[in-house]
Amino acid sequence: MRHPRPAREGASGGTRKAVVAALVGNLLVTVTKAVAAAVTGSAAMLSEALHSFVDSANELLLLYGMRVARRRADREHPEGYGRELYFWSFIVALLMFALGAGVSIVQGTRRLIAPEAIENPLVSEIVLGLAFLFEGWSWLVSWREFGRAKGGMGWYEAFRRSKDPPIFMVLFEDTAALLGIAIAMAGTLLSARAGMARADGAASVLIGIVLAATSTLLARESKSLLIGERADHALTRSLLAIANEACSRGRTRANGAITLHMAPDQVMAAISMEFDDGLRAPEIEELVADIERRIRRAHPEVVSVYIKPQSPQQFSKAVQRRYGDGADEVLDADSPRDPS
Repeated sequence: MRHPRPAREGASGGTRKAVVAALVGNLLVTVTKAVAAAVTGSAAMLSEALHSFVDSANELLLLYGMRVARRRADREHPEGYGRELYFWSFIVALLMFALGAGVSIVQGTRRLIAPEAIENPLVSEIVLGLAFLFEGWSWLVSWREFGRAKGGMGWYEAFRRSKDPPIFMVLFEDTAALLGIAIAMAGTLLSARAGMARADGAASVLIGIVLAATSTLLARESKSLLIGERADHALTRSLLAIANEACSRGRTRANGAITLHMAPDQVMAAISMEFDDGLRAPEIEELVADIERRIRRAHPEVVSVYIKPQSPQQFSKAVQRRYGDGADEVLDADSPRDPS
């Protein structure tokens, strides 16, 4: 019997393409905005330059995390380095909050207290227009890649269920950047053209608030992945079905499984199995090896498989002890069934 594979996520070429596109766009925008901020003295423009600089650093950290996450397991790290990606994704969210949001709000508050006129506002307006084009190109690339990865899920559901932080982080960063550019443009126009001197500082504060909200959302999701999230229920059920298919003797059957994402395309699985009392040790060993071969053939993303001999009653009690009131939901969601 052939088992349909759940949609597989990973640090794919599409994800890397989105991150590289964002890096190129942000580097161009950073230089452009920094020059404009120095010429015009605009607080909003300075906030935007800092925002783009932080985003550029973030993309470099994500690329680094994607690279080191591919390292082979070793004695000190027997499950590999996959979680490096989740760690650096969390650091990216913290940097966006501390450097991007924090400095923007402080700079804007200073300009609200002591407003200054923007010099050469036309320069700011031209630069912001160019920045919008650069960021828009990057946003379009990340939007397409995220849309391809989400499949039939809704956008927010895909964000919450995604195990691939770079692809949604880039999309959120680019969205925040476009909002920030629009706010900076409004602040520049109101300050330079309408005589509202404090509008520039207010725009900087608003940009900081946008960055703070975005980074908080990204930090929450990255933290959850860093702690450890299960694989999709469809994958768990497929693993159990494969294990049961391999069992052809007596009462041997799979009770349930626990899965854990170590990286977008690296999953650890622990399967509880009841073995027929008539099986001898060599037969059990061969059966376990056969189950592992079948799982790796059907799901290459499952990099570690652990099989524990356990009666259904022992398994149920273990789940009750571990999950408490949520045990019934766990048992129902991941119960063995035909995934087809």
